[in-house]
Amino acid sequence: MEYIKIFFIFFKIGLFTIGGGLAAIPLLQVEAFSRNWVTPEFFTDMIAVSQSTPGPIGANMATYVGFNELGIAGAIVATLGLICPAVIIVYLISKYLLHFNEKKIVIDVFSGLRPAVAGMILAASYNIAKVTVYKGDIFHPTGNIIEMIDIKNSILFIIFFALISKFDKHPIFFIVLGGIVGNLIL
Repeated sequence: MEYIKIFFIFFKIGLFTIGGGLAAIPLLQVEAFSRNWVTPEFFTDMIAVSQSTPGPIGANMATYVGFNELGIAGAIVATLGLICPAVIIVYLISKYLLHFNEKKIVIDVFSGLRPAVAGMILAASYNIAKVTVYKGDIFHPTGNIIEMIDIKNSILFIIFFALISKFDKHPIFFIVLGGIVGNLIL
């Protein structure tokens, strides 16, 4: 029964994730927190690890959660649940809709989806920033605005943002560098 449940949880996420893995983060976050699969801090770590390993972020996270909850079979079931909607939709489009991307309704639907996906990615970025940079639990009791921000994480964010903007290096370089700096400083 648990396998069916986890399959359909990830099937739902896969069905409504339009725009790639980053758009899946808000849906994954809601499910993970409502079911107490992970803490907000661990969820942020999962995003970092999923982004730094090969494969789509949603599939990596589904595999991890499935494994954590139900072992190897759970990892397989959760991952299949996540990718099945895409496989079904692509199959149906390729089989029954010739010139799919030329149809006016499809063009109009995707025009409406683009801003929605951008908003979901922005919301995911905000939620990640809340966990990594914002320390509201300290700020509210003391009322000191300076204590509201994690200074180390904020400085690291600014430095890495500047490095990524200035130097045209492969993302793996920055992932490895971030891991080394994180181990040394934090």
